[in-house]
Amino acid sequence: MDEVRPTSGAQAHGLVPLFPPGLQAIYGECRRLYPEQANPLQVTAIVKYWLGGPDPLDYISMYRNVGCPAQDVQEHWHYVSFGLSDLYGDNRVHEFTGPDGPSGFGFELTFRLKREVGETAPPTWPAELMQGLARYVFQSENTFCSGDHVSWHSPLDNSESRIQHMLLTEDPQMQPVQTPFGTVSFLQIVGVCTEELQAAQQWNGQGILELMRGVRVAGGPWLITDMRRGETIFEIDPQLQQERVDQGIETEGSNLSGVSAKCVWDDLSRPPEDEEDSRSICIGSQPRRLSDKDTEQIRETLRKGLEFNSKAALPPINSQKQSHERPQSRKDSLESESSAAIVPHELVRTRQLESVHLKFNQESGTLLPLCLRGRLLHGRHFTYKSINGDTAITFVSTGVEGAFATEEHPYAAHGPWLQILLTEEFVEQMLGDLQELNTRDEASKNPLQVTFYFQF
Repeated sequence: MDEVRPTSGAQAHGLVPLFPPGLQAIYGECRRLYPEQANPLQVTAIVKYWLGGPDPLDYISMYRNVGCPAQDVQEHWHYVSFGLSDLYGDNRVHEFTGPDGPSGFGFELTFRLKREVGETAPPTWPAELMQGLARYVFQSENTFCSGDHVSWHSPLDNSESRIQHMLLTEDPQMQPVQTPFGTVSFLQIVGVCTEELQAAQQWNGQGILELMRGVRVAGGPWLITDMRRGETIFEIDPQLQQERVDQGIETEGSNLSGVSAKCVWDDLSRPPEDEEDSRSICIGSQPRRLSDKDTEQIRETLRKGLEFNSKAALPPINSQKQSHERPQSRKDSLESESSAAIVPHELVRTRQLESVHLKFNQESGTLLPLCLRGRLLHGRHFTYKSINGDTAITFVSTGVEGAFATEEHPYAAHGPWLQILLTEEFVEQMLGDLQELNTRDEASKNPLQVTFYFQF
């Protein structure tokens, strides 16, 4: 449970006078922006995460921002998290890896909420929202980066608002800081409507954020979230959909390279003969674990869509990640580089399949047109990574290098990881068969009972 209290000086964060350097660096950046608010209201975890508490963020400071009339930026509340980065440097939460890399997960979250008329204190619900995102990061050990989207499927403030999902972008005011424990950047949460989330998935998050910056009621230059906003940017300006989004999808495709999903696959080429068969991978109560090498490649596959490469390629299984686009997650930094070499032969053996059966839940199934039109028709790839175990399904086009599915053997499995290569002609045929997925009215009436099956 959290409590809200004012703060002051060195004890502004409930600490002894010896001010932890990581905390001091972030607090210094806040003081730079808000020199007149030395004692902001703050939500603090009563039982700290490193003492067994449920909330990873030690503190969330809440500031009153007067906006910028010259840029038509309205007054709002500004929330800043403390805890995704390494605040203490003593391994109580994050492993200390030195000053040259990211501090902890390498970022903190911020959020800008429109201040309502007559509001004298900031609402505290954004603090719980930020704690929820932080719990996801700590539990999954996946980091966020600018342009990412979060499908929340519920009003962010538990009201009747249309703002039910999030995009992430660089905070427009807070600058990255260097601490003795590494660098920290600041990622701002931006509340969006379902239609805006879908456009970000089909095209790219950065493009939608840029459109929102040009619409004052949708956020304006600083992307301030207004939970009372009743119209999407496409309802406010219908030309945005056709002239910007549809054209962007047509010319650029989508940079969403994968999603976490409810999905399974089954090898129909032959009946299951032993525990190594893919049926036990997908359906059994104890699915096999992916090797470290496979995990590395799938993780890279999911991240590749955030980069605009001239030639799509899956990283080779035996490669080590070299990503400069986002900081490594804690799991990445702790995994042994040599552990991937100690893998039983049968776990890395690639099998060619004659026929496969795929099963997706409703939300995953409705992303198939995006996968086909926004990714494969542009020579790219798209991965569904199961949230239940290590099953993964990657669709690849003929232009993707490094795939173990080929035109001669378009269905191939590497442990629980399935790759399916689809030719352009086959993609066009599938798109024709999937047109009904573009209209979700009937499906959305009872989404828990909707499942999509596909057999190749």
